[in-house]
Amino acid sequence: MKKLILSAAFLAFAGFSAVQASEVNPMKNAAILAVQDSVVKTPVKLEELPEPVTTALKSDAYKGWTATEAWAAKEGAKEYFIINVKKEAETGSVKIDKDGKPVQ
Repeated sequence: MKKLILSAAFLAFAGFSAVQASEVNPMKNAAILAVQDSVVKTPVKLEELPEPVTTALKSDAYKGWTATEAWAAKEGAKEYFIINVKKEAETGSVKIDKDGKPVQ
């Protein structure tokens, strides 16, 4: 009789464990949001960059470099543009404020 009760308890526990395991919902369509250094970036078309920024990109400091992508960045009260640049196989990025001055 003990074996029968023990076997029934074991089967009940195994059945309960299987039911609980199947109820776990995997995160298949979960959105992942990454915030890095609290900088909010918004894509900007290169032709929409302010005139001082495009003038700075044409200066001798960036001679030979071509702008490929740009973002308007806001970090607290600080606003500037991040421009990806390319020169042959080399790539980099430049931070310039709305007045055309480099940002550190």
